[in-house]
Amino acid sequence: MLNRETTAECWLRNLEETMQTTVQQEIMEAVAAYEEKSRDQWLFDYPAQVALTGTHIWWTTDVGIAFERLEEGFETALKDYSKKQIAQLNALINMLLGELTHGDRQKIMTICTIDVHARDVVAKLIAQKVTNSQSFTWLSQLRQRWDDNQQHCFVNICDAQFQYSYEYLGNTPRCYITLTQSLHLTMSGALSGPAGTGKTESTKDLGRSLGIMVYVFNCSEQMDYKSIGNIYKGLAQTGVWGCFDEFNRISVEVLSVVAVQVKTIQDAVRNKKKRFYFLGDVIELKFSVGIFITLNPGYAGRAELPENLKALFRPCAMVIPDFELICEIMLVAEGFIDARLLARKFISLYTLCRELLSKQDHYDWGLRAVKSVLVVAGSLKRGNRNRPEEQVLMRALRDFNLPKIVTNDVPIFLGLIGDLFPSLVVLRKKDIDLEQMVRQSISELHLQPEENFILKAMQLEELLAVRHSVFVVGVAGTGKSQVSEGTPVPVASQTKPTGM
Repeated sequence: MLNRETTAECWLRNLEETMQTTVQQEIMEAVAAYEEKSRDQWLFDYPAQVALTGTHIWWTTDVGIAFERLEEGFETALKDYSKKQIAQLNALINMLLGELTHGDRQKIMTICTIDVHARDVVAKLIAQKVTNSQSFTWLSQLRQRWDDNQQHCFVNICDAQFQYSYEYLGNTPRCYITLTQSLHLTMSGALSGPAGTGKTESTKDLGRSLGIMVYVFNCSEQMDYKSIGNIYKGLAQTGVWGCFDEFNRISVEVLSVVAVQVKTIQDAVRNKKKRFYFLGDVIELKFSVGIFITLNPGYAGRAELPENLKALFRPCAMVIPDFELICEIMLVAEGFIDARLLARKFISLYTLCRELLSKQDHYDWGLRAVKSVLVVAGSLKRGNRNRPEEQVLMRALRDFNLPKIVTNDVPIFLGLIGDLFPSLVVLRKKDIDLEQMVRQSISELHLQPEENFILKAMQLEELLAVRHSVFVVGVAGTGKSQVSEGTPVPVASQTKPTGM
């Protein structure tokens, strides 16, 4: 409640400070209670952000303890900890197969993702025979730690250190090194690369690791120096990060003025000013402010950054990510134990489909298509926990890709499935009741219940269960409208064709 003596600005500031104090207190309690019970029980006692941060802090601590044991003569210290990590990860995977609330499932899936990365880092330390905590392989990792003396969480990477910002957030190492070093040197970060390489997501994920909110702004030719300056003014006063997508779409004339604005903020941070003059006003400054830009070089309508602006940003070139590793992590998060082998088969299939099948406008073998099939595979896995994982993945890949494959490509696609999953026969799941309803709907429309027509209606229903929208594609006269009308209620009510 606001009384007459309290302004809205003061009330909001008190709310922000209370929020940060609460998150800090929760993290302190979670770190202290970590060893008092098993992790499977511990993570349900705290909100997702606190559990994730606590998990990361204890990973850093456990690796440090393993290095200390190595120096004391215990040669298998890191290998012993690696076994402990795998056991913890398998325990989480088994939990994902059970009944969980939506919030708890999201929390455990995210911790699984972090655990897979932590497992791979320790495996890399073992493979490179790292024996002390001053190795660059270890120092180059983003490490969160709790300082008992200062009662604060700190984030370290190489020689840069940041205090965790405790912003409530809800539920690639080289890139992180470049971005954190740019902040450490009071500069800004510029990520460049083609679409789909994770420029924006990497910035957002680094912000989450530091407990800082990241706001993404999509840039366009219509943006002028005043609108951008007002955004910078808000970022400087709140201490959050701004990520400006496709920054080089802004005209060169505007970018030259923007360079002066960015330098003004950087100089104020470098000189530790609590208040500074910006765009005609004296405003407060929070030193955690960060400005990042993403660039798509070589695209039409993109401008070259002026030299005075380039000097303020530390560049980082992004490459196409490792789809197999992403697929493995997502399979683990969906509850699959043998994720590495299955990920290799999954990506091999999509790579071969991209190369061997005909070129169709509606074919998509990218990361978004991978994710949608993995979500389906996860639901199938939870629906029948006793079915072998290969059969579950094979069925998801076949049944949810076949509807979009054109007739001439079907034998090739099924041949690839057969080669990757030899001697594996998994019958298509039949919903007898639904099929009966489809036949009845077709009869009411005075159409022939042809088997291929019924199959397409069934596939449409299956796709609508996992997709927000579906395109029914085909040449004129192939029954596109009739398939959607022949799909039974309640699906039919959602698939009425709309005239354009």
